[in-house]
Amino acid sequence: MAMEQLDRILIVDDDPEIRALLVDYLTRNGYRADAVGDGVELRRALAGNRFDLIILDLMLPGEDGLEICRRLRVDSDVPIIMLTARGEDTDRIVGLEMGADDYLPKPFNPRELLARIKGVLRRARTLPPSEELQQGDRLRFAGWELDTSARHLLSPTGVVVALSGAEYSLLGAFLRHPNRVLSRDQLLDLARGRDAVPFDRSIDMQVSRLRKRLHDDAQEGRLIRTVRGEGYLLAARVETV
Repeated sequence: MAMEQLDRILIVDDDPEIRALLVDYLTRNGYRADAVGDGVELRRALAGNRFDLIILDLMLPGEDGLEICRRLRVDSDVPIIMLTARGEDTDRIVGLEMGADDYLPKPFNPRELLARIKGVLRRARTLPPSEELQQGDRLRFAGWELDTSARHLLSPTGVVVALSGAEYSLLGAFLRHPNRVLSRDQLLDLARGRDAVPFDRSIDMQVSRLRKRLHDDAQEGRLIRTVRGEGYLLAARVETV
């Protein structure tokens, strides 16, 4: 019987004590863990190995964590949890905008980090496969039509409906996964990508606003249906025209 393959995690931190602590803790909790001290060692580690998640310190000698994160996102979707001694909101926001999946300020409880690792890996693996919307596509559903060039809706009666950026992204997520239940966390990741804040429940408000644009009564939910305890579903056939 084949042995179960362990998730492999790379720790990037210039503090040798933190590296040793995390390698030991993660190994004892069922992960393969490697550790390096800076961006140069990170590049060497990535050259010949595949990692399932990277724990990245913000304050590193030479190239800092933000620059490393930005560079990684050019050609890699590996999940990243950023660590830093600075816990200000601006640092967290910049880190997420650079492409980090989560953010944890130092000092931290290793058990909390472990919970964050499990959450990030779970969200990354439960996203359903999808076809990206290409600029120029026109998607027809339930009499409506989404113009991805103009980023607006055309109603069944021919009225142009302008969409905010958030509404457009959320509708795009539904149209890429019609007739499939999407959880709130999945919708956040699909609609807002790596800008999504973990466990943010503002998605309910965004769905409500999108329903109003589509004249979809929240009580009946004929087009965007609420699946109690699970999430939302777009009940429509989607065609590219």
